[in-house]
Amino acid sequence: MKAKTKIINHFWTADTPVDRLPTTINPPVYRGSTVLFDNFEDMCLAGKGQYDGITYGTDRFPVQRSLEEALRELENGFVTRVFPSGISAIQNSLYAFTKSGDHILVVDNAYGPGVRFCKKILARFNVETTFIPPSAGEDIEQYIRPNTVLILLESPGSNTFEIQDIPAITAIAEKRNIITALDNTWATPLNLKPFDLGVDISIQAVSKYISGYSDVLMGAVTVNEKYSQMFSDYYSLTELYTPDSECYLALRGLKTLSTRLRQHESSALQVAARLQEHEKIDTVIHPALPDHAEHHLWKRDFSGSSGLFAFTFKKDYSAEELALFINALDFFGLGYSWGGYKSLLTAARQRRNTPSIYAGKTIIRLNIGLEDPDDLILDLERGMTRLPF
Repeated sequence: MKAKTKIINHFWTADTPVDRLPTTINPPVYRGSTVLFDNFEDMCLAGKGQYDGITYGTDRFPVQRSLEEALRELENGFVTRVFPSGISAIQNSLYAFTKSGDHILVVDNAYGPGVRFCKKILARFNVETTFIPPSAGEDIEQYIRPNTVLILLESPGSNTFEIQDIPAITAIAEKRNIITALDNTWATPLNLKPFDLGVDISIQAVSKYISGYSDVLMGAVTVNEKYSQMFSDYYSLTELYTPDSECYLALRGLKTLSTRLRQHESSALQVAARLQEHEKIDTVIHPALPDHAEHHLWKRDFSGSSGLFAFTFKKDYSAEELALFINALDFFGLGYSWGGYKSLLTAARQRRNTPSIYAGKTIIRLNIGLEDPDDLILDLERGMTRLPF
């Protein structure tokens, strides 16, 4: 056998027989495009769509399937598929369940890139979007049209944290055969069970709390039984997949989700309570605080909170003044996303498509990480001494 042939055709197993490969706690990572069939008969079955094995690298390797099954079980859904990013999960949920001539409703506190996707991409395919108030409930009926096919919720929204009355909306949608989808990233499947509230599709930005370490880009979509076949067919047809290395990291992060989320929640509530007492702060926006406008809905539907909340100042500070505060912080990184172990901060004026008490206001959003909350509080208080009264 020539060396060139040997290199290509010999499978090295480190002197370990194939049937005695080690069983590790975490699954092995697969990398590849081509998957070899054992025989021609199996390849023929694959060509007919009758082969139940993996046929190609886009056919979801075992680690991806393990992650999907874990998320499906946590969500109490019927089918879960993962995507290369959170925004990809949102986009493909909309692609899978809409067509030209359809109309959808989107809450006005939804993820910004998702909103822009509706305005700039779906509109090109003749799918019309109406943006509705982020605290919608039974009043959603006034926005429904004969061609409304889907309602996209985000409860709470990840900047201003309004909460929708999910059961009221899903009850109306079900009567009209309208699909309801919910971005459940803030609460995770541990603190909110969308399917128990009548939601058809639950969306997660796995990049955030589920992975937990700010080193994964991934999204997940879980659907109920009613829409499972339609969604599975769409996923297979588009040959979407997520690399095994990313799935491995997300699956590993999932193991510590419960422990991390409890700490995020506890620390965030401590920081929020202290900020409520600060003389320069107007409003602390956290659904778990009793003075939040939809606190009663949070208390009814959610079993806990997370580490993301926001606040506004009493004074409308300029960008230069805000820089004095923000640049003085030692423990808050400046970066997008959230849900990781490191605390982060963003600051931006809100633009809305519907009337909002936050329109035009600068929202300071905090991702409270796993640092000691006392250190975070002192850091924020020191930074705010740089702000004028």
